[in-house]
Formats: sequence, structure tokens, C-alpha cells
Amino acid sequence: MIKMVALDLDGTLLTSDKTISKGNEQALKAIHKDGVKVVLCTGRPINAIWRFIEQLGLTEDTDYTITFNGALVVHNNDKAELAKSGIQKADLVPLHDFVKSENAPLDVLDFQQVYPMTDLKHSMYQQQFKGNIDFVPRAFSDLSDADEYSKAIVSDKPELLDKYQSAIDDTLRSHYHIVRSQPQIMEFLAAGMDKVVGLKALLDHFEMDFSNLMAFGDAENDLGMIKNAEIGVVMENGQDPVKQAGDVITGNNDEDGVAQFVNKYFG
Repeated sequence: MIKMVALDLDGTLLTSDKTISKGNEQALKAIHKDGVKVVLCTGRPINAIWRFIEQLGLTEDTDYTITFNGALVVHNNDKAELAKSGIQKADLVPLHDFVKSENAPLDVLDFQQVYPMTDLKHSMYQQQFKGNIDFVPRAFSDLSDADEYSKAIVSDKPELLDKYQSAIDDTLRSHYHIVRSQPQIMEFLAAGMDKVVGLKALLDHFEMDFSNLMAFGDAENDLGMIKNAEIGVVMENGQDPVKQAGDVITGNNDEDGVAQFVNKYFG
């Protein structure tokens, strides 16, 4: 029995102009009112998507959000942490060496802010980012060794990102879970980190399992939850490998694709 619906944002729940349509809003509010957990799953911090949480009414005592692609599960009401898993500065050294050799940019995120690396090429990430988070330029050598970091981002023109991605060897790949979340954004998370990690922690909290989960997604960073959910729903605009992994293809993100399947399934 489906008791939780997990939703990616960009390319899935959000339209191309980064809004939640009225159709999607109404469909999700209806199932939430009926007791189904509606969980937003994003690479961003919760403050950056708070307007969507409020729009959907996900502010009750049992509402949570998966942030930083699974590295942090947050209780919406008070921002308390249910589960958290970071990466150390030492673990980012091979990535820093790689981007320096490729003349690529790098942004490192902890769980509160973004550090654009000033010792490297200028990054496009801040102009891509839509939401409430501070950008604090810093040299890699000045990052704290004691702090935990949620992930690192390489953001550049898509054709340059293609070049960087093709240069990643197996040794570097073994250090991280690497996902191309958008054409101009490639994310480097701790090895094994995925949205499915945060979802498992949340399902355990509610004494549920993946047989109770429906997940919606479109991109590489959604593969884990699409594969593990009882029902993996992929958008018509989704990437081909994600479509192949899913159970259902719904409409695209600009045509209420989420609402189409939610209304059909839940009646």
C-alpha cells in the first residue's frame, strides 16, 4: 500500500519556469489531506525550497523533506535534523586536484551555505541557483578540516561539463557518487550517498519500507529512488536511463505530469 509519495523538483514537480502548477498543487494537497506523506526530494537546502513547502501545505508535525540529495532529512516545522551524513574536506582533495587540472570550477556546500572556490575558475552555480542560501567565496585551503560538507558542485556550460565528465577516471569515480542533475550541473556526493538513503531513514522513522513508496523523477540523481520505490514514476521529459528504470511514464513537467498519475492512482 502506498503511504508516501516522494517528488524530485526540477524537471518533475516544477514547471520550466520553476513553479508548481495549480493542478499539481491540488493533487498533492488532496492526498496529503488523506494521510499520504508527501516528501520533496531535492539537492537544495530546505530554506531554498520553503516557498514550495508552504504552497503545498507541508507544514504539519509529520512533514519532512529530503535535502542535499539524501544527505540531510529535515523536519519541516522546526528544521530539526532526522538523519545527516556528510563528507570531510580530506575526501574532497582528489576532486579539487581533478578540477584544477581540467581548469574547471568548484563549489563546496556544507549544510548552511555554499563556498565558491576562489583558487579555481569562476563558477556558474550562483547564477543557476534559485533560493535562499549564502554564497561565501573561499579558497580550498581555507576550508575547515573539522566541518562536514554535504556535496560539491561543478557548474559550467553544458559542452564543458561534457568534457570534464568524459575525463573522470575510475579512480576518481570510486571516491564519489557522481550525478549530472542538470545539463550545466554535476554533483559529487559521498560514495553511496543518494536520495534513497534519506528516504530509507524517513521510511524507517515511520515504520514503513520501500513497498509503501511511490517516487517521481526525471534525472540521473533520481535513479535510486525510482529503482527502489514500489512504483517508480518517470516524467515524459525524463532521461532515457531513468525511463528504462521506472515502472510508469507520466506526462511532462509542463503539463501536470505529476497530477496526471496521482489523480489516476489515488482516484
